[in-house]
Amino acid sequence: MKFISRFRRHKFATPVLLLVALSSLGFTFSVATAATTNSKSQPETSSLIAEGQKLFLAGCSSCHGLNAEGGSLAPSLIGVGAASVDFQVGTGRMPMADMSQQAMRKKPVYKDEQVAALAAYVASLAPGPAAITNEELAWERDGNIAEGGELFRTNCAMCHNFAGQGGALTQGKYAPTLMGVEPKHIYEAMVTGPQSMPVFSDKTLTPEEKLSIIKWIKAAEQEKNLGGATLGRVGPVTEGLLAWTFGLGLLIGIAVWLTSKAK
Repeated sequence: MKFISRFRRHKFATPVLLLVALSSLGFTFSVATAATTNSKSQPETSSLIAEGQKLFLAGCSSCHGLNAEGGSLAPSLIGVGAASVDFQVGTGRMPMADMSQQAMRKKPVYKDEQVAALAAYVASLAPGPAAITNEELAWERDGNIAEGGELFRTNCAMCHNFAGQGGALTQGKYAPTLMGVEPKHIYEAMVTGPQSMPVFSDKTLTPEEKLSIIKWIKAAEQEKNLGGATLGRVGPVTEGLLAWTFGLGLLIGIAVWLTSKAK
């Protein structure tokens, strides 16, 4: 106290005390605001999880189990994260239309709010990749088209075709086209690895590289078709081969028919 009293008449005493008082007030206000926000968000999160559990029990538990533990028909969902649910359900792949080799993309059964509730419930079971929104992905700003094209040809073209048009795989499976797919679903597919697709972790492809791939896909999506059948955008060589094969076959058929008539 004697140490403090020695400087109470110092010329900087008043500004220092004012700074300490304002700092204390600001810290107290921030703590109180954070506590209020948390107290409000916790009930909202709990209600979202509860709603998601109801939807899960009604539409998913028959295959994935009552506790998402999986079974003979479907895998466990514990630890897959909200991103996997947002991708599978948001693209209409789940619920599956039929128990075939692969879940097909179709019109979503659930609304966006219901998809978010399902994702929140599955995420509450165990940690996993978080869902993301299109607004959170700054691919137009942070992506690089040239780099994205190179990364796509290295990591994706062997299955999805070098133009992103999709392609056939083994055992009746296929890599779907990437045209018209929302950016968030492309990103979520890379971090979760749905179907036969591998998981591209941040060590394999950094978040910035993933954004570059998305930017390249969106640029390829905007490319105009300069004429003719696209045939997966393989180019005029494929179109010419197709025309040559069928055209030559047609001419040979006509020649054989004319020869038979001449006899």
